[in-house]
Amino acid sequence: MSNTKMIVGLGNPGPQYQNNRHNIGFRALELYADKHRIDLSRMQFKAKVGDGWISKPPTVESTRAIGNTTVDAGGSSRPSTSLDLPQRQKVLLVKPLTYMNNSGEAVAALAHFYKIEPEEILVIHDDLDLPPAKIRLRPGGGAGGQKGVKSITQKLGTPNYARLRIGIGRPPGRMQAASYVLQNFLPKEAELFVPLGSIVCQAIDSWLFDGIDHAMNRFN
Repeated sequence: MSNTKMIVGLGNPGPQYQNNRHNIGFRALELYADKHRIDLSRMQFKAKVGDGWISKPPTVESTRAIGNTTVDAGGSSRPSTSLDLPQRQKVLLVKPLTYMNNSGEAVAALAHFYKIEPEEILVIHDDLDLPPAKIRLRPGGGAGGQKGVKSITQKLGTPNYARLRIGIGRPPGRMQAASYVLQNFLPKEAELFVPLGSIVCQAIDSWLFDGIDHAMNRFN
C-alpha cells in the first residue's frame, strides 16, 4: 500500500474543450496544483500528472487538539503538540487525457503503478443534478450518468473511491445533456465559479487530512 493519495480531475483534452462545463474537473485540479505549486506537465499512462507534498492548513480542530495528553511508547504521558497531528501528505494529481468516457484507463493504470488503493482516490467531476457552483462530496456509489466516473469504476473494479461533485445545472428546455456539457459556461455562470476555487481547494484538503466523513459534514 502506498502513502500517496491520488486526486483526479476529469475533462477532455484540447483547447476546444477548455472552457466547457464538462471540464470543470480539470479546472479545479489545475487551481489546486497552482495553489500548491505542483507541476502538472509530466506525461504518464495517458495522463498529465504531478506529485508533491501538501501541508495541512491550520484549523480550529487542530488548534484545540494541542494541549491534550499524548501517551508515548514508554507509557509516559506528555502534552500533545501540533507535531502529533498529520502535517503533510504526498499526493499524485492526475488529468486523464483519454477523453472523458475512457478516464478509467489512466486512473487504473496509475493506481496500479503507484499501489494506491481506491479508498485513497478522490475524483473531481461535473454533475448535472447539482445547481451551478454547488459542491457535494461522497465516499462512493453509482456514476449517476457521468461516463468518466463509470469508466473509472469499471477499470478499478469498485465504486469505493471518493467523489467531489461540482454542479453545472440541467440543460434548458429540450437540449440534450451531451450537447449541454460540451458548451462553454455562459458569462453569468462563469461568475458563480470565481469564488468556488477556494472552497474546492479547502474541500480537497479536508478530504486529505480529515477523511471523507469530516469533509462531507463540513462542505455538503
